Amino acid sequence: MTTLHLVRHGETAFNRDGKGLGQADVPLTELGERQAQAVGTAFAAVPVGRILSSPLVRAREVAGAISATTGVPVEIREALTEMDVGETEGLDFADMRARFPEFIRLWSGPHAVDTTLPGGESLRDVADRLAPILSELHSLEAGEVVLVSHNFVLKALLCALLEVPLENFRAFQMDLASITAVTLRNGRVAVRRLNDVCHLDALNLVPAARSV
Repeated sequence: MTTLHLVRHGETAFNRDGKGLGQADVPLTELGERQAQAVGTAFAAVPVGRILSSPLVRAREVAGAISATTGVPVEIREALTEMDVGETEGLDFADMRARFPEFIRLWSGPHAVDTTLPGGESLRDVADRLAPILSELHSLEAGEVVLVSHNFVLKALLCALLEVPLENFRAFQMDLASITAVTLRNGRVAVRRLNDVCHLDALNLVPAARSV
């Protein structure tokens, strides 16, 4: 049996300020760094065999904290980079709605996953580029594997793992610095925990999800 731990990165200034964040390579805030350390500590008793991470620094910092705790090196996977949000990068929702009303209309509707962000990707594009990672995950040997990535990537990956339509991506919440765990055994996938943030309790914070 393989246990896959899906971890979202910690807080950045963009998340804190309610701005769209895709592939801009921004660092964690001071709070985000403390969240990263808390995530690392959460894996102290887990026999982690591999750590896969997005190349973006906000994910690599969290992966690095887990690596420091477990002694396992971080493997970078370009496919785990967050969705390219194009011209909405750094915009708050009011600015997005003012500048791209047609996009907001489509994004709010039933065809959101096939709606391309202005100058960027669609969620379907993200799911397509995750296909090699998904195949790799299903072929892993038994053990504990950690994957550190981003909001939309993790939602798309979870939909694929559970074999539910991508259109259900909004059914899953992935808070900052959260841990979701699924098991893979004989082609079957089961959820062990979802959007777990109990390791952040000592930080006296309420993590907030941010999506475009």
